[in-house]
Amino acid sequence: MTVTKIAKHPRRIMRQKVRDVRVAVTDRSPSWVRALFAPATHYADMLLVDHGVFRLFYQNRHRLADGVWRSAQPAPHQVRAIAGLGVKTIINLRGERYCGSYWLERQACQRAGIHLENYQVRSRAAPSKAEVFGARDLFERVQYPMLLHCKSGADRAGLMSTLFLIAKEKVPVATARAQLGLKYGHIRQADTGILDYFFERYLEDNAKAPIEFFDWVERSYDPEDLKRSFAAKGWANMLVNRILRRE
Repeated sequence: MTVTKIAKHPRRIMRQKVRDVRVAVTDRSPSWVRALFAPATHYADMLLVDHGVFRLFYQNRHRLADGVWRSAQPAPHQVRAIAGLGVKTIINLRGERYCGSYWLERQACQRAGIHLENYQVRSRAAPSKAEVFGARDLFERVQYPMLLHCKSGADRAGLMSTLFLIAKEKVPVATARAQLGLKYGHIRQADTGILDYFFERYLEDNAKAPIEFFDWVERSYDPEDLKRSFAAKGWANMLVNRILRRE
């Protein structure tokens, strides 16, 4: 039997090499090597593996309310600019990660005196009740001014921005859901559209029997049923997952 080797894409090979170098420097080297070379390897990882080179030119930052913004993953110089706006808290919706972007963001926040809050949410799953109520509690306890971000500022940032406007600004769901829009890079026809479907289901149920949003989440919302009834488009997933390389 002939074994056919599958050729790896040059970009995948490059990303893997960058990650290998970063791991070798940060995990397997003496402390003096880490002190000298770790920042450079983290920058390479952020720019080349985490697609941060594109975010240098477009941060996808938008104002949600007085003292509140949403954006894509910030680089260190962008964290400094955010500090200049008076931001006290950055909510990282990607969660604590073993990658250059997270390491650099954490260091930049420490230098700028910004509290980095890690609150991981998902972009391709029906939001759990714990995630929704956890978000509401998070918005009550963090210090403002505040910025929240995911990788591209499109999907998870859109979900949390919508929840923020509903919970803190008392914006109607029908209006707040515009935070999940093409303007921010969100594509509702892909798997990420389940986030739109979450709010649509509430609006449908509310039209039949009026109920406050968080009461509906607690009493009526079924994430598994939402997942079963949602269907994405293949072309949209190709665009989001393979071309735009979203998380």
